[in-house]
Amino acid sequence: MPSTNNSTAIAWVDSVYNSLSDSERIAQLMVVRLSTYDFINKKAVFFDKQVDSLVRKYNIGSVCLFQGDPVQQANILNHLQSVAKTPVLTCIDAEWGVGMRMFDSVQALPKQMMLGAMQDPCIVYEYGKIVGEQCKRIGIAVNYAPVVDINNNPDNPVINDRSFGEDKYKVAEFGVQYMKGMQDVGVMACAKHFPGHGDVAVDSHFDLPVINKSMAQLDSLELFPFKKMVQANVGSIMIAHLYIPAIDSSKNRATSISKNNVTNLLRNKLNYQGLTFTDALEMQGVKKYFPDGDASVQALIAGNDMLCLPGDVPQAIGKIKEAVSNNLLSWNDIELHCKKVLMAKYQYRAVLQKPIDTVNLVADLNKDIPAMKRLVAENAITLLHKKDSVFFPFSPEKNNNLYDVAYIGIGINKDNAFAARMRKDYNADVFYFNYKQDSLRILSLVQLIKSRYRSVVIGIHAYNRVPANNFGIDSASNTFVEQLQQYSRSITIVFGNPYVIKNWCNAGNLIACYEDDDVTQNTAIDLLQGKISFKGKLPVTVCDNLKFGCGIITSLYYKR
Repeated sequence: MPSTNNSTAIAWVDSVYNSLSDSERIAQLMVVRLSTYDFINKKAVFFDKQVDSLVRKYNIGSVCLFQGDPVQQANILNHLQSVAKTPVLTCIDAEWGVGMRMFDSVQALPKQMMLGAMQDPCIVYEYGKIVGEQCKRIGIAVNYAPVVDINNNPDNPVINDRSFGEDKYKVAEFGVQYMKGMQDVGVMACAKHFPGHGDVAVDSHFDLPVINKSMAQLDSLELFPFKKMVQANVGSIMIAHLYIPAIDSSKNRATSISKNNVTNLLRNKLNYQGLTFTDALEMQGVKKYFPDGDASVQALIAGNDMLCLPGDVPQAIGKIKEAVSNNLLSWNDIELHCKKVLMAKYQYRAVLQKPIDTVNLVADLNKDIPAMKRLVAENAITLLHKKDSVFFPFSPEKNNNLYDVAYIGIGINKDNAFAARMRKDYNADVFYFNYKQDSLRILSLVQLIKSRYRSVVIGIHAYNRVPANNFGIDSASNTFVEQLQQYSRSITIVFGNPYVIKNWCNAGNLIACYEDDDVTQNTAIDLLQGKISFKGKLPVTVCDNLKFGCGIITSLYYKR
């Protein structure tokens, strides 16, 4: 991370601070949204005119990029930096690369849970470097990543596969490597969501989750990765909207607006003096109880530096000034926070002051993604059960006769990359089975497959990422898979969130793939054929018999 211990940086910060009005000093603490996504019309909606006005009128401190075409975003950022009195600190929430947001034209990298299935932290460091280079290429100085929440609740509706897993040591180690990768190429990382969002059953976007744990429990588990991130000099930390009575029992007081959490715990006990961001103040976890600018006031009283998505900016500025007048805040508080923000802008001036070149921008953002996706897939895909030797390796040369192999694609209605490879490599018959089939078709298909095919490959695709309603997998599909496993020589390959494996804990032959893209599907075929050895291990417990760390490591079978 760039050094701040020099007189030139301090002089610049002091000079800029002295040039700002009171309203501008407050506005420097605010992060506003640049765009959103209209899911009905399937297009990004930009707020560039509104943000331009906020920059010109209030000298707003920061913008956060969301959905939208990268070139359009780059042009808007270039314009905003050109009209801003003070450089705009550019941020993004891009946990699995900028493709998480700019999905119309940039490929996404694998999510953190797939990374957690790997055994080599060096790959996570390289992953972080790629994400950092992406951010720099499009003029982003701060990425709200990595997630260092320990996902120890399988029903967590908001973190889940965004976490490296349930083991505090792996979460901490991989979080540090991801952070170092980004910061080593000149982009600020942000550890989130302090003090730990992993053990919740409520999404803080919609309400305030409650965690009833003692301080001793929190200290031994949830806080562990944050301590390691602080020791490793993470650039910033994001504060979660959680209700944790052991930290602050004040009614409906989220951790994001709790002085006990931000100042007493994070600053004083964990000795973190870097930049803090609130989680989005437009989320109902805090807005429900502190609306209309009150959350912004409370967040600053708590000790936060930056107010993420505060809503009505003029209203929030007015409320903060009122809090100063009422001695709830002081101008010394505002000065402390503002100068920390300005110091971050000085640190990352190389990103902020260089105009973004839009020539080949989309190609540059995508260029390193396929190779990293392949590397992660080769190291993460996990062999869980291995009953029938015919599948290890599942040789095309021995299984390419008519009626040898059937591929049952659960959740799809047309060929994907895996189905296409099954046809090409195995001369397989392919059957589709979406999540709305009736029981009569199940019975007929099971009888057909049982009587006709020697080997059955079952792929579980296109289910939901979140655990509600069994990830969107209906009982008919579940029963169908169970009957195929019972009546045939079969292997089940699960493409997506591994927690769904709870439905098929005892499948004789079972593979977890974590993602459902073309690269992962092709890598799974290569692993099945023995061209690559299985190396992955479960990052979370999915069944009583399939706990964290389970995974069968294999040798290469393939003879060239």
